[in-house]
Amino acid sequence: FNPTNNDDSRNPIRPSLNREFKGRVIEGGPKQYFNPAAYVVPADGTYGNAGRDSLVGPGLAELDASVKKLTPVTERTTLQFRAEFFNVLNHTDFGTPNEVVYSAAGATPSPTAGVITSTSSTSRQIQFGVKLLF
Repeated sequence: FNPTNNDDSRNPIRPSLNREFKGRVIEGGPKQYFNPAAYVVPADGTYGNAGRDSLVGPGLAELDASVKKLTPVTERTTLQFRAEFFNVLNHTDFGTPNEVVYSAAGATPSPTAGVITSTSSTSRQIQFGVKLLF
């Protein structure tokens, strides 16, 4: 879909802002992170007036921690035990939403506009390690 008629189909079109839209653009949920009704199809032969990269995706919040204990075995040998915890709070960090609002020359937004289908980090992970230092 290329309403600008410049033969560049590599990038999705930039929509225009809907002047009649009232409400919040960013809704924040994974089923619809932003409201696609805030945008309209640009006029034929023009670029949309929505700012490039004007939407900011969800943030990333993780808490990682580690603990270690050194135990002397002999005068010159030490045993190190280490436990590492990644994403301790098991907080879900959503990926970026689908930014394509209009994928065809219709007046209705794409049903997947603003939908988040992935996470940007893993779930809680714990690893243990033992090291002999000499």
